[in-house]
Amino acid sequence: MLQNVVKTHGQVVAVDHISLRVESGEFFSLLGPSGSGKTTLLRLVAGLDSPDSGTIAIQKRIVNADPPHARPVNMVFQQYALFPHMTVRENIAFGLKMQRKARLEVERAVESMVALVRLEGKMERFPGQLSGGEQQRVALARALVNRPVVLLLDEPLAALDQQLRQEMQIELKRVQQEVNATFICVTHQQDEALMLSDRIGVMNNGRLLQVGTPQEIYGKPISSTVARFIGLSNSFSGVVTRREKDLCWIEKEHFPLVVARCPEGLDLGPAMVMVRPEDIHIAVGQPQRKYENTLPAVVHHVAFHGHEVLYQFRLENGATWTARVSNADAHTRSLSIGQPLHIQWATHEGYALSD
Repeated sequence: MLQNVVKTHGQVVAVDHISLRVESGEFFSLLGPSGSGKTTLLRLVAGLDSPDSGTIAIQKRIVNADPPHARPVNMVFQQYALFPHMTVRENIAFGLKMQRKARLEVERAVESMVALVRLEGKMERFPGQLSGGEQQRVALARALVNRPVVLLLDEPLAALDQQLRQEMQIELKRVQQEVNATFICVTHQQDEALMLSDRIGVMNNGRLLQVGTPQEIYGKPISSTVARFIGLSNSFSGVVTRREKDLCWIEKEHFPLVVARCPEGLDLGPAMVMVRPEDIHIAVGQPQRKYENTLPAVVHHVAFHGHEVLYQFRLENGATWTARVSNADAHTRSLSIGQPLHIQWATHEGYALSD
């Protein structure tokens, strides 16, 4: 779909030689911080911007020279861009009417879209009479009514509060599966990308750092940059002194020897060890022998999050690590600030990365 695409804005390289293939019917998310180039990439696919070099193809047809209306794509913007003077019915029908479709065809298509996004009974309301979630559904229906091959979504849930955003994540995935269209979604919300996507592309500074399934991106990041951006992680930098098959032995001053999974291509030398908070085990008293890696620590902070508790620990070298523990785990409920203990993890729960 994208082959060696470059886009610059003055001296800034917004998209830096990106090649990417998105499969038909896939929900693909571009994830990255503000300024990483993900929205620019979306606009290039939509035809709202033109690449400096490289090719963009949809269904094997190069579309670099095609204007937006000639491409089999549609776009949902962050602010929805609904016409305030038009009803729900009129907003959804607008694109079809511009194509001079027959009235009966328009009516049937609009009714089908209204049913799809579950807005029955609200077709005669104006956008100002709708909730944020309902406006988002109208924007989605208006974009889908033309049956685009690819639907582009630019931070589609950013304007919603947290609870409504979580509800709409489920609805957005349901709609995508029902219409079986290709969705490309730009977001900076990690949980949103992990929940919605078949695959994720992580971007930073105009570059595509890694592409993979949510499980691959979260569990096997290829660099420390990706690891730090996807979810909470505990880490320290050290030196790989030995490697055997898929295991690395990492040493660091004031740390005991650590053994972790080791990806292909990581050689002897500087590296970073990453352990996710949910993989940290807490030992009050003597460490448990079944975990190969152990660090002495002191409870530094306790944060209650309803179904789980986040514990922060201060290590002997001054670093702070975090453990995520189910609230149902009675063993850790009584932990208090200042309490000494050991944090542990198994070899397979640690991951070595290029630093």
